[in-house]
Amino acid sequence: MLKKISILLAFLFILFSFTKVKHPYHVGSVEINYNSKSKTFEITGRFFLDDLENGLSKKYGKPFHFNDVKYKAQINEALKNYSAEYFKLKTDNEFLKINYVGYEEDSESVNIYLESEKVENPKKVEAAVSFLYNLFDDQINLVHIIINGNRKSEKLTYPNRYLFQQF
Repeated sequence: MLKKISILLAFLFILFSFTKVKHPYHVGSVEINYNSKSKTFEITGRFFLDDLENGLSKKYGKPFHFNDVKYKAQINEALKNYSAEYFKLKTDNEFLKINYVGYEEDSESVNIYLESEKVENPKKVEAAVSFLYNLFDDQINLVHIIINGNRKSEKLTYPNRYLFQQF
């Protein structure tokens, strides 16, 4: 009986030692939505908060802490630079200027907001999306491009970062 209890306790100890809130996969999503009124692409990237903190820390060699207001200016600057490096958008063979708008966070995820310069009636969209590739070699980015209600999605798995869609 004592042996069974010892085995059960050992099993429970092992089980609970791995229950820290970690996710076993590395995935983010990027939605590239064309707004026909403003004639811009509105881009939203959504990532796990801890992954983004670690990606920024690895990239810039210093700690970043979401949910701590004293880091907000530092995070905004880092996300602006990070997004400029790891996200590119091209329509009809022309690169678009992408502006960093800001970010929102909750307890587990971060939304990054970007907006393109104006573009008239895009027909061909190319994107280079490599968020968190600097941190994980199993990163998956789900990319959704929406133009005039027509949605096309693609899964980019490290190291693949390029996608092309015709509308």
